Amino acid sequence: MADRTYTHLLFLLLHLLPAFAHKSRANLTVYSSDTVPKVTPDSVENEENYTAPYFPLLGFKQYPGNPILGPNPRANWESAYLYNPAAIVIDDKISTIGIAWSTDGYNFTRYTQPVLQPTAPFEAHGVEDPRIVRVNDTFYMTYTGYDGTVARLAMATSTDLFNWEKHGPILPNCTDVNYRWDLPINAYAAREGWSKSGAIVAEKINGVYQMQWGDNWLMSANSTDLIHWNYTRNDLPFAQKLNVWEQALMESGPPPVKTRDGMWLKIYNGVALGPGGYETASYNTGQMLLDMENASRGPPIARLETPLLQPTSVEEVQGQVDQVVFSEGLVEFRGKWLLYFGQGDQYLGVATTDVQP
Repeated sequence: MADRTYTHLLFLLLHLLPAFAHKSRANLTVYSSDTVPKVTPDSVENEENYTAPYFPLLGFKQYPGNPILGPNPRANWESAYLYNPAAIVIDDKISTIGIAWSTDGYNFTRYTQPVLQPTAPFEAHGVEDPRIVRVNDTFYMTYTGYDGTVARLAMATSTDLFNWEKHGPILPNCTDVNYRWDLPINAYAAREGWSKSGAIVAEKINGVYQMQWGDNWLMSANSTDLIHWNYTRNDLPFAQKLNVWEQALMESGPPPVKTRDGMWLKIYNGVALGPGGYETASYNTGQMLLDMENASRGPPIARLETPLLQPTSVEEVQGQVDQVVFSEGLVEFRGKWLLYFGQGDQYLGVATTDVQP
């Protein structure tokens, strides 16, 4: 069997502050490397004994050693904050716009250089929030480019995880809706060109690929080539807000995972408004079940009523942004499901649960 590599991709925002401008944790050791693991089109995705899950996938517990990654004061471009990570298993090791890799899922070596940086005007204030799938030996990464005013969902592709080709914004003509729940009189306002949080279903179904996107409620788009995406203006949402802890906004987590019975398990994030025992403006992680064969544009056919993860640790309750866990990476590795998430927009953590029998 070929030497396998488990790759954990993590975007870091590039409008970073010097290390002295934020609190630090002395117990976070930084391992860096100028060389990178070799990933080729022949590299194998997922473990040899990968076992698809059933819905719901429950029992996630935070790793006692969290946070697993923090700011690196020795590298200016990642010296202040780490944001939300994407994850993928390639050939049995763990690898991160920054990129880091690990052989156990908890201890990482990070590449000394970023692998994706702002180069276009629409990215002038940063590139962020990666989500990654692999289709036909090519890695497709959705990310957000921010110009200081508008956030735009974009695409980059790679065959080795370290050299990326950008394809620009993929939903240039969309109109998002922003719910201003924080105003004395709540209001909805259209945001022309605003798009975020694209999670691709990594299998062509009924002739097209599907993606859920958006950061108010979840919308849908489709594509035949994963580069050019179709979106219907004024379409119904893919998923609307139902649970009490997701009433302020909803965003996709990692790409959906196919279940053993042919459905799709989707991790997502929601923000609470205060009722029901959830802190106002707290980010929590939930789970829903999708039938992409018969309901590719929604709605989900099942949804957990309570979150999988809530802010509990000091890094999550008091961070750059308080009350935040934001999940964007889900992989199966060594008999566990590993759910990677941002803690307070400053550190990274992981929660684990056993693979189902």
